[in-house]
Amino acid sequence: MYHLVLVAAGGAVGAGLRHLVNLATLRLFGSGFPWGTLTVNVVGSLAMGLFMAWLLRRTGSSAELRLLVATGLFGGFTTFSAFSLDFAVLYERGALMQAFSYVAASVLLSIGALFVGLWVARNLA
Repeated sequence: MYHLVLVAAGGAVGAGLRHLVNLATLRLFGSGFPWGTLTVNVVGSLAMGLFMAWLLRRTGSSAELRLLVATGLFGGFTTFSAFSLDFAVLYERGALMQAFSYVAASVLLSIGALFVGLWVARNLA
């Protein structure tokens, strides 16, 4: 039960942060493209890479910290369910080029950001 509470607490903070990013990007860029979801997926992937590389290098790293931060916080912050919905909305609007560009950008930039995060964390002594 304790582990569930850790994940839920981290998830609540992550979801709140995701909402704030979505509001900010909506105000900055408008609603024509899902910039908020793209932003949280890329930033969240970078943060996950940094955190996991740090956690794995650390001696005595705890499962509780991983559950709170990786599963809870980052899991609540990044979401591919929103990604799927955004794609469907663009697709159903007939914005096929935007929809497929969104998929490619989300996947490639998020995976690339994770590798950058891993590389940075591994190479900073």
